[in-house]
Amino acid sequence: METSFLPTTLPTAKPLPAFRTLSTAASLRRHPRPRTSTIRAAITRGRKEETVATVREKLEGCYLLAGIKYEGLTVKQLKGLRDALPETCSLLVAKNTLVGKAIEGTPWEALKPCMKGMNAWLFVHTEEVPTALKPYRAFQKEERVEETNDFVGAVFEGKFYGPGDFKALETMPSRAEVYAKLLGALQGPATSLVTTLQAPARDVVAVLSAYVRKLEEEAGSA
Repeated sequence: METSFLPTTLPTAKPLPAFRTLSTAASLRRHPRPRTSTIRAAITRGRKEETVATVREKLEGCYLLAGIKYEGLTVKQLKGLRDALPETCSLLVAKNTLVGKAIEGTPWEALKPCMKGMNAWLFVHTEEVPTALKPYRAFQKEERVEETNDFVGAVFEGKFYGPGDFKALETMPSRAEVYAKLLGALQGPATSLVTTLQAPARDVVAVLSAYVRKLEEEAGSA
């Protein structure tokens, strides 16, 4: 009768096949964790696109767009300036490249000559341009920054105005003054009417419409 004996040693555990380890490493390489720099770049790109969209939105119904050199101004000063502006105006601090992208292919593109340095942008949504510019002139005097933080340029009715041309904008007659002058010319000599018609086209049309309504009312009451 034969006698069997159990083995005195246990079998050694075999290592996992090498191909599994390599496969896992390759899988990690195929699905790397998102890098922080990539996330930041996406956020930055999103903010830039948002700024361009904001500029385009503010340009709707805008009569004048002016650049202001704001380098050196404090956050407190900028806040004070914003608070002093009328509701028809708004101030936006944005990079020249983003504003340039927003105005590309529009009449506001004439503003590109002043796309240098650090600028804030004044959007004027009223025909009363002189009234809209006065708060900043007052701010300059109060903060004593007439020489360091002036207008760098503006566009009004598709025309570019450099820093030395702002007097023409600040002395423009108000709409009421234009209306009064045109109505007076309509009742005066023809030469006076021709001179008055050199005013902006939209003012002339508006006043002529008002004058026609006035004549119709007078005829109706006669």
